[in-house]
Amino acid sequence: MRQRIVAPARLEGEVSLPGDKSISHRAALLNSIATGTAQVTNFCVGDDRASMLRCLRGLHVDIDHEPAANGDETQDRFIIHGRGPDGLSEPDGVLDSGNSGTTMRLVSGLLASRPFFSVITGDESLRSRPMDRIVRPLQEMGAQVLGRGGGSKAPLAFHGGGLHGIEYEMPVASAQLKSCLLIAGLGAGGRTVVQEPAATRDHTERMLQAMGADVERDGLRIAVRPSELTAVDVRVPGDISSAAFWLVAGAVHPQAQVAVRGVSVNPTRTGVLEILRSMGARLTLENPRFEGGEEVADILVESSDLYATEIAGSLVPRAIDELPVVAVAACYAQGTTVIRDAAELRTKETDRIRAMALELQRMGGQVEEIADGLIIRGPTPLHGGDCRSHGDHRIAMAMAVAGLVAQGETTLAGAEAASVSYPRFWQQMASLAGEGQQ
Repeated sequence: MRQRIVAPARLEGEVSLPGDKSISHRAALLNSIATGTAQVTNFCVGDDRASMLRCLRGLHVDIDHEPAANGDETQDRFIIHGRGPDGLSEPDGVLDSGNSGTTMRLVSGLLASRPFFSVITGDESLRSRPMDRIVRPLQEMGAQVLGRGGGSKAPLAFHGGGLHGIEYEMPVASAQLKSCLLIAGLGAGGRTVVQEPAATRDHTERMLQAMGADVERDGLRIAVRPSELTAVDVRVPGDISSAAFWLVAGAVHPQAQVAVRGVSVNPTRTGVLEILRSMGARLTLENPRFEGGEEVADILVESSDLYATEIAGSLVPRAIDELPVVAVAACYAQGTTVIRDAAELRTKETDRIRAMALELQRMGGQVEEIADGLIIRGPTPLHGGDCRSHGDHRIAMAMAVAGLVAQGETTLAGAEAASVSYPRFWQQMASLAGEGQQ
């Protein structure tokens, strides 16, 4: 799919977001091994949702889907009938994670602790991504895991069960790795302790606590013991990673006023807000509240004069998924913006460092690729051009934002990639842009 994008005279209106993907996945997985029945609403939409549900159903979890009468997927209800701590059973075939790295890594923690044989795989992109960071500590816990490249790549095969707790110092700040080990620890003998090098999103710990797990947190040190979970209903807040595209578009466009409703503002996820505020973005949080144990707010953004900043260290894990669109904002900021310590971006659906450098350069951006990030000199107004999504949903949406503020017409090849996490993205962009889109 090729999408034509032109800059509208104004960018205004309000949007509601798909449910947060990280919270949605954890709500589905943890309720599947809980005792009782739970209802999950505003579940994330798109291919990643299908991947997680497909894997859980492959483990014989009963999940009922009740579509909303008005056809709005974000209002669908999912009824998850928990199988309890020992109720999962051996899958009849290979579990398929599609393009969802979150699904593969979290479900792997589950499979490692279950006393049966299982195999999990993904699409071509996911099969090329590194899995050794979860395989090594799972093997330390006693898991029998086989995979391509010495266990470094999917498909991964598990002879599960018989795990014991370990103390593990994570080599990288990764919420997926942390969550994989905590999930495995629920079914391991003894105490499992994970030490983070920097804070990452804490949705797993929050949900485990809400479900009655024996979990403790002391700074960057998280411990879990074998626990029986009680199912809990979850209304998933809006995804701040999806909100980031509208926040950047509103800040950069010269005539913009955008309201993003019901956004998760969990402190471990608000790195993008800190970055944009440090750049001078005019952001206002309104109606703060709690939903399902998570902080939620409405965010208003207006046209802003932006200034360069440096993004590095512990801030990076708290904004890792939003950095591609932050690079677009940096093109319009006064001075030189430096993004460092973000080598993790090279292991996503595509090499996001290289992809953003290439695509922004096509549009006239002064962007230099470095080993662990980008150097972006601004302000350099972008011009339209022919761009590619590289099959990556976040690259597709970041380049769409670039097109909304570029001079002339932008054509984006592979625009359908946005549907992986945000099927209504193009529709909502057209609504904000008024007559600017075709």
